[in-house]
Amino acid sequence: MQKRALGRSGIEVPPLIFGGNVFGWTADQATSFRLLDACVEAGLNAIDTADVYSRWVSGHAGGESETVIGAWLKARPGMRDRVLILTKCGMEMPGRGSGLSPAWIARAVEDSLRRLGVERIDLYQSHQDDESVPLEETLGAFARLIEQGKVRAIGASNYTAPRLKAALEASAKHNLPRYESLQPHYNLMERGIEADLLPLCREQGIGVIPYYSLAAGFLTGKYRSEADLDKSPRGRRSAAKYLDARGKRVLAALDEAAARHGATPAQVALAWQIAKPGITAPIASATSVEQLAELVKAATLALDAGTVAALDAASA
Repeated sequence: MQKRALGRSGIEVPPLIFGGNVFGWTADQATSFRLLDACVEAGLNAIDTADVYSRWVSGHAGGESETVIGAWLKARPGMRDRVLILTKCGMEMPGRGSGLSPAWIARAVEDSLRRLGVERIDLYQSHQDDESVPLEETLGAFARLIEQGKVRAIGASNYTAPRLKAALEASAKHNLPRYESLQPHYNLMERGIEADLLPLCREQGIGVIPYYSLAAGFLTGKYRSEADLDKSPRGRRSAAKYLDARGKRVLAALDEAAARHGATPAQVALAWQIAKPGITAPIASATSVEQLAELVKAATLALDAGTVAALDAASA
């Protein structure tokens, strides 16, 4: 599986990154271990998580996903050298802290390192912008972590184009590490980054690793009618907004492309992202080894220019 450079970090990731938000939530520890084993075996060796996963679940406090990954690494001697760990800080950890102040970053990284059971995080990302803290202070805190060997490279998530540009300028002005990646919301139904963020990242050589790559499951073709929205808890909460004329047009284009390529709509939706200039690797998750096998096929599915253009037009 061909690797792709993540900005100028020296880190190379597969064309698809596995989303670890499911670990300890919709995938219990045993299932998570099977998924992680299968990821490595298939060549999807980059795992994205965050300190806050899965705080939203009743009885959870955050850190559950990192804890499961840490337990898996402990149970698999030698595995740490075979995987890339991508995690984040900045969102609220109830009763503990939030934001991108140097003090909180210093505490948050130690918590993540402890839960993961590792000495270094490959990509440490600002989960969301924090305009209350000067950019140079946040970047200075990350610089210290890199100097200490606790972090290999840094990235940003959920930044606007002006704020990402300002962060890059602050890095250059103060001789500080720069964000080497951006993790934005992007898929066939959410193409807003194409206006300004994606051009900026291409111009600056920033890796782009989008989340919600399957639009909360909508792009799998699971939700095609109002009745379908009750198939899962995410249906009415997250996918209902896509079930309009445009959404149905996109599903029809996915169906046509899937039939032509002998693939599934989900595989085509991910392959469309992989084919887009400037996109390094979309993030997608699965809760079973069978679902993971479908994602693996997407990583090697090559769409022709006509198919990409048809999907562009349908989702315009």
